[in-house]
Amino acid sequence: MSEKIIIVGNGITAISAIKAIREFDKESEIKLFGDEKFYPYNRIRLSKGLLTSLDEEKILLQKKEWYEQNNIKLYLHAKVISVNPSSKEIETSDGSKVSYTKLLLANGANNLIPDINGINKEGVFSLRTLEDARNIVQQSNDSEVILNIGAGILSLELAWILAQAGKKVIITELAPRLMPRQLDERASQILEKAIKNKNIDILINSQISEISVREDKVEGVIADSGSFFPCDMVIYSIGIKPNIDIVKGTNIKINKGIIINEKMETEVTDIYAAGDVAEYNNKAYGLWNIAIGQGTVAGHNMVGKDSTYKPITPVTTLNAFDISLFSMGDIENNESTNILLEDTGESNSYKKIFIRDNRITGAIVIGDTKISPILKRAIEERISLGTINLDNVYIDELIETIKNNKH
Repeated sequence: MSEKIIIVGNGITAISAIKAIREFDKESEIKLFGDEKFYPYNRIRLSKGLLTSLDEEKILLQKKEWYEQNNIKLYLHAKVISVNPSSKEIETSDGSKVSYTKLLLANGANNLIPDINGINKEGVFSLRTLEDARNIVQQSNDSEVILNIGAGILSLELAWILAQAGKKVIITELAPRLMPRQLDERASQILEKAIKNKNIDILINSQISEISVREDKVEGVIADSGSFFPCDMVIYSIGIKPNIDIVKGTNIKINKGIIINEKMETEVTDIYAAGDVAEYNNKAYGLWNIAIGQGTVAGHNMVGKDSTYKPITPVTTLNAFDISLFSMGDIENNESTNILLEDTGESNSYKKIFIRDNRITGAIVIGDTKISPILKRAIEERISLGTINLDNVYIDELIETIKNNKH
């Protein structure tokens, strides 16, 4: 039977689902609804685009003709505000109601907004959309000192890009060190030093309480300590919040995100969710490769091709401040039976491998990240390290062992 498929959201999850659907079903109707006026584009290229190009055509996920070639009806600037599972309809902001037989909610997340006085003032930005990126470029052209609230990957990438554009950048971070969930204390120190070497200031353990504005222009921020830090632009990046309002009031189960099973099914028959909006095994990740995997599984199941999602271990990578960084898996010492460490941090080289029960469970690498694909495979495939003496081995020897071990 030919389906009437609706997909809500215009990101990588939606595109991955469409590709999966069209693998097995060339005929079913697919309608794609996106909030933005742009064709689906690559969000992870937005920060780099601040220095190069934010031309829509250059960051599209698929060429515009792809949608017609694959029989996709694309609705741009069409915000879906609610879902009615009993009538199998979605409603858009202009009051239109559209029926479906299968529905995929891939409507992503929005950036969390810090609880700070003045956060909604002119001169305060956050990067999530192409429009956001263009606004940041326009404002930064007239700004000399830019303060970033938050020190996650996106914020650090932005800081590096803005510094390369000749701006004075200040990073504020609530935590006692940089990236505490992805790095150990020593790796945090190496990263912090690399950032400071680029004339970027870092304020650790710093809670911003107010954004100070004079004559409708940002003039600085005030920390909880009472300290004032002058700046003329603020960008915040403190995490994301899944867009679950669309299903509130329905019998679709929600927590942090829309709760799904391993087939990307919600509690309601014929309604699926995937990507940043979804919560699987009590986790809402907001990560690119997970969005691709979940979108693909959802697409297959929507057209009757049985598919199960296999959880992916999140990976953190950063290429900025003239260093490369990789982190993956469990980086807590307390669960490890062996830890291999090589630290020449003065030359920005640091490797720490966490091993439990003769398998690598986590890794932090700064510098020689060429070894990261091998470590990634070892962690994902739970490769046994065989009979190697873990009390007397260099990390390079370990990498060679993994290369030669297919199990």
